[in-house]
Amino acid sequence: MQIYKVGGAVRDRLLGKPVTDIDWVVVGATTEEMLAKGFRPVGADFPVFLHPKSGEEYALARTERKNGRGYGGFIFHASPDVTLEEDLIRRDLTINAMAEDDQQNLTDPYHGQRDLEARLLRHVSPAFAEDPLRVLRVARFAARYAELGFTVAPETLELMRHLSESGELEALTAERSWKEIARALMEDQPQVFIEVLRECGALKVLMPEVDALFGVPQPEAHHPEIDTGVHTLSVLEQAALHKQPLTVRWACLLHDLGKGLTPEEEWPRHIAHEHKGLKLIKAVNERFKAPKDCQELALLVGKYHTHGHRALELKASTLLELLQSFDVYRRPQRFEEFIAACEMDARGRKGLEQRSYPQADYLRGAATAARSVAVQPLLEKGFKGPELGEAIKGERLKALKAYKEAASV
Repeated sequence: MQIYKVGGAVRDRLLGKPVTDIDWVVVGATTEEMLAKGFRPVGADFPVFLHPKSGEEYALARTERKNGRGYGGFIFHASPDVTLEEDLIRRDLTINAMAEDDQQNLTDPYHGQRDLEARLLRHVSPAFAEDPLRVLRVARFAARYAELGFTVAPETLELMRHLSESGELEALTAERSWKEIARALMEDQPQVFIEVLRECGALKVLMPEVDALFGVPQPEAHHPEIDTGVHTLSVLEQAALHKQPLTVRWACLLHDLGKGLTPEEEWPRHIAHEHKGLKLIKAVNERFKAPKDCQELALLVGKYHTHGHRALELKASTLLELLQSFDVYRRPQRFEEFIAACEMDARGRKGLEQRSYPQADYLRGAATAARSVAVQPLLEKGFKGPELGEAIKGERLKALKAYKEAASV
């Protein structure tokens, strides 16, 4: 039995980056031997075990053979005679196909270290094209390591293009796709993920609504970058720079989908794009079964982001409707995330990345004013039921009018 550290732990050590998760591969062992040493089996598809003390994953060396569509269409073979090299060749990228023994002696049969130095994301073997999930994984790695200058090797991009055209991407489950998308959006340069998907044709398959934004112009006076797709990437980039959570990043990606529906004769204006985009945002949410908080914020940002930009001009009654829509009294965090998405949208414009966004504090102040209305005095006056609701609404409207007057002085 020989045990090797493999994959990301080896890659990140060689890059000088922090190593978080460690995966191990065991060569020359049987399931029975692993169980005898106290390892606990997990996973129904192939032999993976948890270490009895550390809890880390140890997998028996295995080979795989394609026998169906999609990510799950494989037959795995694990036995003591599977070599380390045979196990490594089934991996996606050369930089993920290296192994180390306990003395840090490197096994690198597919030249991963050379590609690390060349800053290349290159597939290990033609079998790369058998797993459509790898298109998303490579795009995610491109986003993760963009700051180090990594790019996708041309021949790997060609395989990704072939996969995108083959129909295999459509066999991916929503759960697997979302897991990769969510991880990619939380990288330091998530816009690179979208760029790579677009370059290999996968964006058109997975998110045609986002792909349709490229080449759609906006008024230069408001959007110096003009192109709606370029703007979307910039908004995503700003969200990452400002360390926004996944909910905000997802909303940033989808906020302008309605502009992709504008007839060319109406360009560069996009009248009512907020309302038009809602059905598209809903479709993307459902396609990937995004978490509920991501779905809700994306729809709300899509519908109300121009309200956010025009916050200082809004009537008190419109402000109140906006606050009610977000249920700021019980869910203040969601409104805070809306404000963040609006600010990222404003900053995601060429040359305006550093411009202040006074609307943010103004909206926070409006929410505070509305929340400050006390319910108890109204109860003491005898209001109840629907009448109490109307009375509260009236008092909140008064509070917002007073807030607007004070803010305009």
